[in-house]
Amino acid sequence: MPFTKFAGSALLGALLAVALLEPAFAQRQTERSRQKVTAEKQRTGIQQKLEAIKRDIARTEDARADAADELAASEAAISDANRALRDLAEEQDATSTRLNELSKQGEGLQQTIVNQKKQLSQLLREHYVAGNEDRIKLLLSGDNPNRINRDLQMMAYVSQAQAKLLDSLRANLAEVEANRDKVENAQLELQEIASEQQEQKATLEKEKAKRAGLLQNLSTKLADQRKQADRLQRDEQRMTELVDRLSRLIREQAEAERRRQAALAAAKAKAEAEAKARALARVKAAAERAERERIARQSGKPAPKPEPEPPPRVAEQKPPETRPSEVEREVPLAPPAPAGAFAALKGRLTAPISGNIRARFGARRTESLTWKGMFFTAPEGAEVRAVGPGRVVHAEWMRGWGNMIIIDHGGEYLSTYGFTSAVLKRPGDMVRAGEVIASAGNTGGIEESGLYFELRHRGKAFDPSGWIKF
Repeated sequence: MPFTKFAGSALLGALLAVALLEPAFAQRQTERSRQKVTAEKQRTGIQQKLEAIKRDIARTEDARADAADELAASEAAISDANRALRDLAEEQDATSTRLNELSKQGEGLQQTIVNQKKQLSQLLREHYVAGNEDRIKLLLSGDNPNRINRDLQMMAYVSQAQAKLLDSLRANLAEVEANRDKVENAQLELQEIASEQQEQKATLEKEKAKRAGLLQNLSTKLADQRKQADRLQRDEQRMTELVDRLSRLIREQAEAERRRQAALAAAKAKAEAEAKARALARVKAAAERAERERIARQSGKPAPKPEPEPPPRVAEQKPPETRPSEVEREVPLAPPAPAGAFAALKGRLTAPISGNIRARFGARRTESLTWKGMFFTAPEGAEVRAVGPGRVVHAEWMRGWGNMIIIDHGGEYLSTYGFTSAVLKRPGDMVRAGEVIASAGNTGGIEESGLYFELRHRGKAFDPSGWIKF
């Protein structure tokens, strides 16, 4: 095929592809939506375990009503809405940044394609003017054969360069199409986020108004209950029982993971030993075969036929490796942490909040009860931070403590953050030291806005004062 015809048809195809690259914003599920569905399914296992713990604790609860229970639904909904709005704001920033990067990348690709089209157009014009007989004219010119051969090679190099230019143009056209798909997906994600933000804001305002009305109606009951020592004692018992059950669950999961890793290591060692034994058997068989052949040659006899290798036993055949899908994998409640890692941070832990200390560990709370942690006063919405790295094991409303978040730091150390207006993390989330995890508030029936903070080791609360760097 003459090069001009090849180049012309290729260029026509390339130009047609460019013309067809028009944005087509059809309604479709975005990557963000698929990831959200997967994440929710992954959390199902954790939520089921935590719900089972709650049901067990509820069975031991006193049947008497608690005024703060009437606030539970609204306070939990407000927390969920605040967390959703924070997550959406972070998603919006990340998606906008990605969209800007994609737009810049697309502009660069478009300029590259324009330049390549100009080069191809120039090549087409030159070949049209020169005609299709270049090689024939050169062969019939009667010129020096060496020069003819050199010129023919040069023409071949030029044709190769032209072909590479066409390949590059096709690749760039495909990349433009992929870029536009990504841009479309990012734009659809931003639309999803904006829609969800409107819904969450409406929910937040509705639940805030509902809670304000409930607080007004329950103010007298709540004030009376704050003075009841037996109620406060039940709250402490409830907290202790929750922590004990969570600690037990963490230990069980750690032991299960240890057994799983041990089983994997044993299976790997067995497979390696069997593979080594088979390799040694093959080497031995080869040596014996070589010796038989040597003896046969010396005696003048034909070499014996090699014995066929027996097929591997079923037990030796490696089963296909199967990996659980993203949906099937369950996020563990807490990860294994190096022994002593949290204890080594004593005296250097991040302060959980910037506020005034209203009550310290051991201070009298009632005539018969003392504080098992610290209470900080702070305006509603003030940022609450994780005192150290770990994984969230509890993040929801609880009677007596309102919206509460508990973090496992490994080594059987737990930190607790209560009375918050919003918990911004979910069970299973990893957190860094100093990361914002909640907002201060007065949920759970307390009067003053702030944060209740507690540290426990092996289920027992201890004084955090010497651990935190204020």
